[in-house]
Amino acid sequence: MKNSAFTRLRRLMTLGLATFLASTSLNTAQACTGIRLIAEDGGVVYGRSMEWGAFDLNSRVAIIPRGFTFTGTTPDGVNGKRWASKYGVVGLDMLEKDFLADGMNEAGLAGGMFYHPGFAAYPEYDAAKDEETITAVDLLAYILTRFSTIEEVRKGLEDVRVVAVVEEAIGIPVQAHWMVVEPSGKSLVIEYENGELRLFDNPLGVVTNAPGFDWHITNLRNYLNLSAVALPDKNLEDMNFSPLGGGSGMIGLPGDFTPPSRFVRAVAWSQTARPTENAGEATYELLRILDNFNVPLGAAEGSDQAAENLKGMRSSTIWITAWDQENRDLYFHTQHNRRLRKVSLKALDFSGEEIIRIPLEMEKSQDVLDLTPVN
Repeated sequence: MKNSAFTRLRRLMTLGLATFLASTSLNTAQACTGIRLIAEDGGVVYGRSMEWGAFDLNSRVAIIPRGFTFTGTTPDGVNGKRWASKYGVVGLDMLEKDFLADGMNEAGLAGGMFYHPGFAAYPEYDAAKDEETITAVDLLAYILTRFSTIEEVRKGLEDVRVVAVVEEAIGIPVQAHWMVVEPSGKSLVIEYENGELRLFDNPLGVVTNAPGFDWHITNLRNYLNLSAVALPDKNLEDMNFSPLGGGSGMIGLPGDFTPPSRFVRAVAWSQTARPTENAGEATYELLRILDNFNVPLGAAEGSDQAAENLKGMRSSTIWITAWDQENRDLYFHTQHNRRLRKVSLKALDFSGEEIIRIPLEMEKSQDVLDLTPVN
């Protein structure tokens, strides 16, 4: 009798804990996913989804000229490290500010900033070191405007201090980590933990969000059974059992929106992607894969915020990019219009003096080609 009562109590406690954790993770999960593909001829394409469920980030295409001067932000204001852009850059900004979430420079180096809540911890601010100090939302612009290879990024990060600065739009410092990809396909993940810089080689070319990148790599060991090949028939006694349909090799693939599950899916889909002969074909494949990571409104970071902030939004996936690092082309589509749009870096003049900003969409609606025959 006592054991039965104890069992019921334990089940209730387990259910309550699971419900609590589920509701907590719904409000704190952030769903950006980054993937790199390499074509058979060596062409490289990097791309990512951008999710945010609290409000529209109002991103724009930002064209940064060579020689443009940046000043890093510190807790005391815009008085940090100063640097001039060595390379022209095309990026997608956030909050109608010069904060790059994603981008590529004219040398073909590409990368993105990804939310890392609860795990990013930057060095303590030291006013005596303002000349080398920036904050998280400055870092991607610093990397893309200054460097052309992963090795240059590694060395260049030694000369900059990234500190926490409160972003007024969210009321807290932006907690982030970064994925950078060079045209050879070599990839690097950048994280700050306990005030220390941590760099990870990323041969799989995948990144999501929390927890740390090394944890995600270890977690892949739980999914070694996954395969692109269908499971074989199996005989039990005198009965034969066969898979019910295609895709049986992927049984057990996690399908929720959490960063660990998306990391596993991103590795599974990118490692079993169809062979592509060049970067152009790899772009098609990358966009197909990223479509698996579209997140509905209400299931990404900030979804517990006031409903009026979501007015006009159709999805928590605000935009998806694909950066052809061989041909230096940006492709993207948005929550309002899935028509693919393009910006060619090779056609741009990066000799200007100011940043050029272009809206992602002229109208927040899907353009449709009507094929109805007209009599």
